Amino acid sequence: MDIKLAREHINQKPVKIAIKKLEEMLEAKKTDIFYCDKENSHKEITNLIEYFAKKGKHAYCREVRYGLDEGDYMYEIHIM
Repeated sequence: MDIKLAREHINQKPVKIAIKKLEEMLEAKKTDIFYCDKENSHKEITNLIEYFAKKGKHAYCREVRYGLDEGDYMYEIHIM
């Protein structure tokens, strides 16, 4: 399963990354907070959280709004 990471610039396309790559980044302790793009469906985000729960980790998700428009948001995922 792939997840789209948040765009760095508004005109860019989101970068797809495999869950295995996220796991590798967690193990290397590069980061434990990931920002995912709004193009991910709610089901994909839920599946991501369930995947890490099965691995014995705690994952939390919230929407981060960065503008006044209804579509100006991204998902913030904390994995511990």
